[in-house]
Amino acid sequence: MPDPATPLRGPLFGLAAFGLYALYDMTIKFLGDDYSPVQILFFAGLFVLPMYLVHLWLDPAGGSLRPVLPGLTMARSVVGLANGVLGAYGFSVLPLAECYAILFLMPLLIALLAVPILGEPLGWPRGLAILAGLVGVLIVLRPGQSPLLPAHLATLAAAALGALNYIIVRRVSGVERPAVLLLYPTLVQFIAVALALPFVWQPMPLAHLGLTALMAVELFIGGFLVVAAYRLAPVVVVAPMQYSQIIWATVLGALIFGEAMDGPTWGGIGLIIAAGLFILGRAGR
Repeated sequence: MPDPATPLRGPLFGLAAFGLYALYDMTIKFLGDDYSPVQILFFAGLFVLPMYLVHLWLDPAGGSLRPVLPGLTMARSVVGLANGVLGAYGFSVLPLAECYAILFLMPLLIALLAVPILGEPLGWPRGLAILAGLVGVLIVLRPGQSPLLPAHLATLAAAALGALNYIIVRRVSGVERPAVLLLYPTLVQFIAVALALPFVWQPMPLAHLGLTALMAVELFIGGFLVVAAYRLAPVVVVAPMQYSQIIWATVLGALIFGEAMDGPTWGGIGLIIAAGLFILGRAGR
């Protein structure tokens, strides 16, 4: 007989993965008061790269690490680099929940970008959902009432670049090995932040180095949990688990950073999440 717990493993793995990613983002915010995002990403990459390389070495599937589509692989690596740096800057400056509210635009932007790049139809229901998500972001940011900071624009750009990254993954995932999809963006980001590190370097005590090592572990394990989640359950079941990060953000933001959200912020976040779930639901059908 099939294990009745099997249908739950996918979403539970997704919950665990996005919880680890929330802890990763929280650590960026914690360290962001003292260090540039470049330095934080450098040490996180320094610790996670050996984990990836050992995994590739032990991978029984084997195969070449030369990309089949080098142009798209490099484009994704550059997009991932900009997304990582801008997102880290946003998390280091903005409240956690506010940053997530902007990044939750990603499913909506993916649906929008899929029209010109992948040739997918938009349709008026999906178009209205995208518009509703944008209205939700405006409610959260409240331009004219609250100051619009460079970190807001950086996070918006990170959301757009993250959506473009997923579009490229969709284009190449049936051609490239998963190891290639994993390795090259990580290498490009590490090399780029290593070159920029001398311009932003600040001495880092052992405890803070330990936190960057913990970030690497969270990133590594989270990646495997996401892969396992999508293997065990449909996208439409796993993807909404990302919205659990707003719970992590609210709890961690209140306990560690003393952040609080008001009613309009909750309303805007709810509108963004509802629009994203609507698009995911239509994609599932």
